[in-house]
Amino acid sequence: MLAQQRQQAILDLVQQRGGVRVADLVREFGVSDMTIRRDLEVLAERGLVAKVHGGATTVGAGSTEEPGFAAKSVRQRQEKEAIARRAAQLVRPGTAVAVSAGTTTWTLANHLIDVPELTVVTNSIQIADVFYRAGRADQTIVLTGGIRTPSDALVGPVAVTAIRSLNVDLLLLGVHGMSTRAGFTTPNLMEAETDRAMVGAARRLAVLADHTKWGTVGLSTIARLGDADVLVTDSGLGDEACKSLAEQVGELITVDPATETGA
Repeated sequence: MLAQQRQQAILDLVQQRGGVRVADLVREFGVSDMTIRRDLEVLAERGLVAKVHGGATTVGAGSTEEPGFAAKSVRQRQEKEAIARRAAQLVRPGTAVAVSAGTTTWTLANHLIDVPELTVVTNSIQIADVFYRAGRADQTIVLTGGIRTPSDALVGPVAVTAIRSLNVDLLLLGVHGMSTRAGFTTPNLMEAETDRAMVGAARRLAVLADHTKWGTVGLSTIARLGDADVLVTDSGLGDEACKSLAEQVGELITVDPATETGA
């Protein structure tokens, strides 16, 4: 395959999936890591894709743009791991927690499988699968059901009805964006409604959001900044943003990805 043909094929995959990983493209096209990285560089220079750590995603970010799970999974991976590792410390054995859909919360789920006697309510097929594969008999998993979004969230009236019948100790919420004016947001109207139901079902709210979420505003608000009992973010957040958030959320926890992940 010629370079131009391969680059067009890569562009088609990015547009179909919302994002791609270098490692997956190496296997798919049978070429070297360096060749794929050069291809992504060419596409990025032409403004056709946005390069991220470990891959590439689609370009642009409007208030209604909703990247797929694959696209989001290659963004801020080190920050998400650090945030997830710290957020897992908020969860006590023997409690009931709700975990919203998202790649940061999916990363968190991989740490929660070691917490004994948990009851986990989630609207994420990906997160439910993490616990299913762990095979722990002492954990109860409740998958809400609903309409599947591009980011693999189950949303809509079925999900909302299921969630409203439950009461949990803690909600661990991933968000698309956060700002002083709009609060915590998502680009999907039905996902916002489903997430609001989770907020209403929880005694405490912990939001997980890396520094790139600051200033990003999705179409619909899930909750105000002041509704968060805890916000776990990373040290890439600017001083002004930290100050603004600290004044509004119950507790602001900032982690250093290099320290937290042992990098």
